[in-house]
Amino acid sequence: MAYKPQYYPGSTSVAKNRRKFMSDDVEKMRDISDEDLTALLGHRAPGSDYPSTHPPLSEIGEPACPVREVVEPTPGAAAGDRMRYVQFADSMYNGPAVPYWRSYHAAINFRGVDPGTLSGRQVNEMRERDMEEYAKRQSETEITDWGLAGMRGCTVHGHSLRLQEDGVMFDMLDRRRLEGGVIVSDKDQVGVPIDRKVNLGKPMSEAEAAKRTTIYRVDNVAFRSDKEVIEHVQRVWELRTKYGFVPKA
Repeated sequence: MAYKPQYYPGSTSVAKNRRKFMSDDVEKMRDISDEDLTALLGHRAPGSDYPSTHPPLSEIGEPACPVREVVEPTPGAAAGDRMRYVQFADSMYNGPAVPYWRSYHAAINFRGVDPGTLSGRQVNEMRERDMEEYAKRQSETEITDWGLAGMRGCTVHGHSLRLQEDGVMFDMLDRRRLEGGVIVSDKDQVGVPIDRKVNLGKPMSEAEAAKRTTIYRVDNVAFRSDKEVIEHVQRVWELRTKYGFVPKA
């Protein structure tokens, strides 16, 4: 009998979306070219070689190690890529992702991941080409609605502010905006102007965002409406508390 991972409890749409994100069973919503993605990230010039921090592993002559024999290096580690990051901010107004679910998606489905999760943003550090693969996956799928999310390496403010009149999440550096019914970006993730306008596709409607979100909200899907999730969270915290006070129990 094949093992089927149990990612998350619950029967509501939010619980189902959380399971989808964790298992990478997500729908592709748009196409972003490799060059456009590289421009948005801002770590290197589009089309340029990957800078390295050490020679390829095949040239180093590493000492014998049973772990190295079992664990295959990621493409970025094998090539000696430097470490680079991508950071997303997601609106609390039914943005598809909540920061923890970006981290779960990364840690479960990608290797060599160092995720950092905060209240309104999520940063991931990886070898550069590995990071680009991960960033492309999140940027092109339902994990990201570019009207309610943004790639923001700095000045991430906006996730908890009310939406603008056009329904787009506020960005203090104006990295992306709604033009002609689509979201376009002409700055990289730290706000430096780039030599192009990257088309990030149409934003989701309010109804679509409410259907795809992983965020519990009283005015959409309330956390307390999912009995199984409540029981699961209470059980986890009860066991963690008991173990913390009485490790031998």
